[in-house]
Amino acid sequence: MDYRGVAGIIASAGESTVRSGAGWRPDGARGLGDRGVSNEIHDWLAQRKAAFRGAPYRDASMAMCALVATADGSVHPAERKRVESLIEGHERLKHFPPDQLLRLFNRHIDRLSGDFRRARGGVLREIAKVRDQPALARAVIRTGVVIAGADGHYAHAERQVIHEVCQLLNVSPTEFGP
Repeated sequence: MDYRGVAGIIASAGESTVRSGAGWRPDGARGLGDRGVSNEIHDWLAQRKAAFRGAPYRDASMAMCALVATADGSVHPAERKRVESLIEGHERLKHFPPDQLLRLFNRHIDRLSGDFRRARGGVLREIAKVRDQPALARAVIRTGVVIAGADGHYAHAERQVIHEVCQLLNVSPTEFGP
């Protein structure tokens, strides 16, 4: 339903609306019109889509997958498998070459498996690239939650990593469960 349909619903609900070729607003002020509103919405949607195609989202997502997968001290085969299927089928990751994503993930896993303490700082820096973009931050955290549950068990260490990343990205951990 376009916004003109919404105007009819509002008008039938008894609110005062103004309908004209220049647009409508419930407060009676003149809007931007069909073309202005649709161009603004189109531009906004294009910007949001483009953000998910950028390197910061790609890097943060793969870093998050690796950090969660190694949180309990080992990478369970189910976690690796889940990351591989996520890379192949995730709507927001489909814009990146799968081999590139898998290479990033495995590089983080190798580093975290070696010197966890030192590598962890680098991985968190990769994740922090999306801190100022709330939609990307939430998407990265959701990806981590999916990986955490891949082996059928949401371990305490994985939960701690999710909470820590939430704090790093200024997102409330309550958005992602207990």
